[in-house]
Amino acid sequence: MDTTQLLKGVLDLAVLAVVDAEDGYGYDVVRRLRAGGLDDVGDASVYGTLRRLYAAGALTSYVVPSDEGPHRKYYGITPTGRSQLKSQTDDWAHFSATVTGILQGVPA
Repeated sequence: MDTTQLLKGVLDLAVLAVVDAEDGYGYDVVRRLRAGGLDDVGDASVYGTLRRLYAAGALTSYVVPSDEGPHRKYYGITPTGRSQLKSQTDDWAHFSATVTGILQGVPA
């Protein structure tokens, strides 16, 4: 199954969840999403999502010097981001339960 469209619909939720667990820089967030099972997530998609969530006030950012190369821009979650994460988590739980019910032939 091509999960590209599914991933687009939940990428904000997944990124917020990863950053809520621990602040991270762009590639670290990508790595953690892939380690969590989203193997097909693209670097550019995650970086774009981080920038968009930051612009919307869901994330904050700060720069940390690196001994291994350029400085890294870390992202952390804001109270607005936590509220969005809670709302989207609830929406996801309802949506996935509904689809699972349909697939199993259970009436709504």
